[in-house]
Amino acid sequence: MEQQIRERGRGKSKSQIIFGAGFFMVNKVSLNKGMSRYVLVTYGYAFGTLATALLAFLFERNNTCEITIPVWRNIFLLGLLGAVFGRTMCFMGLQYTSQAFGSAVSNIFPAFTFVLAVLFRMEKLDISKHGSQAKIGGTILSFTGATIMTLYKGINVISIHAQGSHNHSTSTSKLSFDKDWIKGSSLLVASELSMAAFYILQTSTVKMYAAPLTLTGLSCLSATLLSTIMTAILDHRAASWRLSWNITLFAPLYNGIMIFGITLYVKILVIQRKGPVFATAFNPLSTIIAAIAGLFILEEVLHLGSIVGAMLTILGLYAILWGKKKEEEISLVHTSIFEQDNIGPKPEIDKGRSNHVV
Repeated sequence: MEQQIRERGRGKSKSQIIFGAGFFMVNKVSLNKGMSRYVLVTYGYAFGTLATALLAFLFERNNTCEITIPVWRNIFLLGLLGAVFGRTMCFMGLQYTSQAFGSAVSNIFPAFTFVLAVLFRMEKLDISKHGSQAKIGGTILSFTGATIMTLYKGINVISIHAQGSHNHSTSTSKLSFDKDWIKGSSLLVASELSMAAFYILQTSTVKMYAAPLTLTGLSCLSATLLSTIMTAILDHRAASWRLSWNITLFAPLYNGIMIFGITLYVKILVIQRKGPVFATAFNPLSTIIAAIAGLFILEEVLHLGSIVGAMLTILGLYAILWGKKKEEEISLVHTSIFEQDNIGPKPEIDKGRSNHVV
């Protein structure tokens, strides 16, 4: 039974790879076209609300879960962490960096999730066990990789630019390194921390309100309302809200339906079965796909710092997952032994009691 649950969790996680790989590219293109990052967040969650509301009506119309005050509070905080902080800082960071870099930084997300899960006692940590040691080491590796990506850009390693264009890119990156690159990468790292807190809160919320589709829709609605207020305050241009039949329409549709709707719902299902850390197990494959696509479609450059940092972060991620797997295996063994101890001796005890009575 445990193996079947594990396989279902893996299948659902793999379904996020394609959507996740396109997220940074689609949004980077729309931002390059001049779309407001605040409007992009708002429209994305608005479309996500419509999509998940329709799915909830079709599949959870008989939902009997009660929405209590703590659930409403968490839904408000989910909108705040996901939209106002998480996605807005992500799009701001993308404007200063590249989509390949943004995808690479997203691999720090499981390490943040693990640390927060330990702090909120959702994950066990015993430093005497190999599994816990692997998770600690993996977390340190991930943070080291993220630090390298943030503070060190390095030489251009892979590029399909022409020679003249390549030289121009190199000189520009040197001039903008101290300001734009560190600013953008710091925003991306802060975005991942916010999204890690989002999934930790979501893990506790889905236990109180066990209707994943409805919860996803309500979270998107909260995010839509909060991001609309944020946009009204920070972007006063009426033209920013105009959508055309191009990437400015496709990007929020893609975000809303595929990322904020379907992928978020799938992650809730994985969280219910395997916890918040496992839900991010396949991020590195999305990074590889995004990097290749960025090279050939957006003609972006891969820098040495990004490659080295991403490799360390990915190694750290899989160290965390290996440690979690070892702890699960030990837990299954202990559970099996406990069940045998409780089931096996009962006939002998009963027999002894029967003889004593006679």
